[in-house]
Amino acid sequence: MDWTTRHSKRGALFESRRYSDWPTLAEDLSTGNLTASFLLAPMAMSLKQRGVPIRVVYLGHRDGTTLMVRADSGITRFDQLRGKRILVPSRYSNQKLWIARLLRENGMTFSDVELSDCPPPDMPAMLATGGCDAYATGEPHAARAEMAGTGKVLLFTKDSWPNFISCVLVVREELIRTRRDLVQELVDGIAGSGLWLDRSQENRFEAADVVGKYYYNQDPELLRFVLSKPPDRVRYSQLTPLRKDFDEIMNLAVGSGMLERPIAFEEYADPSFADAFPGSPLPMPGDTEGTKP
Repeated sequence: MDWTTRHSKRGALFESRRYSDWPTLAEDLSTGNLTASFLLAPMAMSLKQRGVPIRVVYLGHRDGTTLMVRADSGITRFDQLRGKRILVPSRYSNQKLWIARLLRENGMTFSDVELSDCPPPDMPAMLATGGCDAYATGEPHAARAEMAGTGKVLLFTKDSWPNFISCVLVVREELIRTRRDLVQELVDGIAGSGLWLDRSQENRFEAADVVGKYYYNQDPELLRFVLSKPPDRVRYSQLTPLRKDFDEIMNLAVGSGMLERPIAFEEYADPSFADAFPGSPLPMPGDTEGTKP
């Protein structure tokens, strides 16, 4: 599905396209049929290693991923998932890396669980019918099971891996070379929208109503739940790509076999557009490095 929409006061028109699977999106990005997209962070690194000319210029959001278990399971700790089947969106997803991190923290390895890929929209039904014991995914597919009463939250990324990154905004390098102004306008529009979202609960509810009805065909009440229970379940500010965040992702991806070899931050990231956003916030508490490579 395509939309032609105005994303900023400067008036550029962007054609938005919705995909139902990651492989098709990655293929269009690789062939140049798509010039910019939100993409799984490890997948962006992998595509760059395979020669696809893309750069990470911004983040999609912070946190916003949840590990769900069946409501009647009695599971209250991660180590109780030993021998259980856990679903993740993709073998290139940060949700898989989160599971790898949790396994390490609990003295476990991938051999201690059964990990399977599954499209996120199918995960709530899989949990409800016993097709899995747990799943880790981005919202709103966790909240759907929670609202239905078939699933319960075992962990939020915000409590286990603070400032978690799932999707990133990538742009093909030829667009950066030829139309930096257009890329900056895109980043500014996304960044400004994020700051507006995080400014008040009223703004979040307004966005839920508009986006649910006109763009994603989602129940606005579901989106309101995601954006308020709790309010910091997902955040849309502080989205400048930082080397330390991506180095951790890269090291986990190499350690889990998701990437064949390390890749330097400078090879795939360009934080200059985030730095140039006029409303760019200060670094998050605890950050001691700048955003420059």
